[in-house]
Amino acid sequence: MSTTWVRDIRTWPAPRPEDDGVSLLASALSEVACNNRKVGAELGPGMVLRMPLVDFDRLRQMLRGVEVVDGSVPLGYLRSIKSAAEISKIRYICQITSDSFDSLPGKLKPGDTERDACQKMCLDLLSRGADGVPYMIGVSGPGGYRDIIMAPTDRLLDPGDILIIDTGATFDGYFCDFDRNFSFGPPSDAARRAYDVVYRATDAAIDIAGPGVTTADLWQAMTEVLIAGGARNTSIGRMGHGLGMQLTEGPSNRPDDPTSLLPGMVMTVEPGMEFAPGKMMVHEENLVITETGCELLSRRARPEMVMV
Repeated sequence: MSTTWVRDIRTWPAPRPEDDGVSLLASALSEVACNNRKVGAELGPGMVLRMPLVDFDRLRQMLRGVEVVDGSVPLGYLRSIKSAAEISKIRYICQITSDSFDSLPGKLKPGDTERDACQKMCLDLLSRGADGVPYMIGVSGPGGYRDIIMAPTDRLLDPGDILIIDTGATFDGYFCDFDRNFSFGPPSDAARRAYDVVYRATDAAIDIAGPGVTTADLWQAMTEVLIAGGARNTSIGRMGHGLGMQLTEGPSNRPDDPTSLLPGMVMTVEPGMEFAPGKMMVHEENLVITETGCELLSRRARPEMVMV
């Protein structure tokens, strides 16, 4: 605690179930809220209170005359604008992960399982300097995959399969979040076309990303390419989101979100489409909004699907 810039640090000998810091917190908040009589807490979507609900109820009862309100709007804004130091950490973990994705095909072979592929990449990420890999999915299927949120299984990777790996590795508390697609043997014509569509949809978002552009604008740019490319269904919700100390932060790239992009925002762009019954293709990159446009933090994927 002596290494932080915070000078007023109050502690108690945890755990103390009868009063695990609740009265201490109530006392501190009463001091700082003496003027406006309001305290903002993490009560909004995607936020974590990080205390038992019964303790939170006790805290509100002890804060006589002080109102606990939802602080998600100012907190979300503060988190969305990254400092140069924060951006450098995200850039670093994005480059490590880009290097790992580039080296992965040389480590894979038909007969590996989804779990084998993800374990190989996880070990490689750690060896390159990632602090951890809290999030990694690996899903495969013949000519395409059915979803992108499943943990890897013992399914064997055979010729004709498409494998997607999506990872959120961390460095010094900050996440990357992007994916890559791999074909075991030559991909089918349908899979090749679908890959081209989501790749161009990603480009469409990158091309317009900059100050003043809204997250709805990003969604629309990607959706237009997906529809023109034959997407069967684009009602998939958001196509990208904020990124930082959490794997997913606000804002979200969705059709009804008017949030304007500002310099310092780190975003993902993630177009996806169902190109045949039960077969999907998804692509994702990470970028930071600059004063004049955007900078890619992940290294752009190859324009053609990598073949193992």
